[in-house]
Amino acid sequence: MSDIAFLKSTLGVHPDFPKKGITFLDIFPLLRSPLAFETLITHLTHHILTTFPSSKPDVIVGLDARGFLIGPIIAMRLGAAFVPVRKGGKLPGQVEVVKYEKEYGTDEFEIQAGAIQPGQKCIVIDDLIATGGSAAAAGELIKKSQGITLEYLFIVSLPFLKGHEKLDAPIYALIEAED
Repeated sequence: MSDIAFLKSTLGVHPDFPKKGITFLDIFPLLRSPLAFETLITHLTHHILTTFPSSKPDVIVGLDARGFLIGPIIAMRLGAAFVPVRKGGKLPGQVEVVKYEKEYGTDEFEIQAGAIQPGQKCIVIDDLIATGGSAAAAGELIKKSQGITLEYLFIVSLPFLKGHEKLDAPIYALIEAED
């Protein structure tokens, strides 16, 4: 069994959640298995190292909240910084803010000013890409900081929602869910 097939087999599947007609893929069972979690981290780290052999990222940017679960570990393995992107009002000090569209309105993401230095190469990581709003907002925050987004990494992608079309760099997702 391939790494990706193994990881997919560990996901929880919840039909009609959070509403009827949606099948929710739950990453939390994957995190409860040390073998699955190590496989995930090793797979993503290997992907980064082989995709960017001569331009290793300086910063791993994790999105609130599930990007916080895997981002710091990957950053540590790469010898890169970890920078969290939080929902509005959660970070102390001076922050950069971007508003973005959600399914039912708008929200804000923020990053501490100076967390990403001009010219630093960044990879954005989160558990899921659906409509792409939160990932695109993170990309805007990286631009505001004068950083460079190399790639967006996700465990699960919902390509039928076309979120990848909003992003300014390529995406990599281990699992593509069907509509």
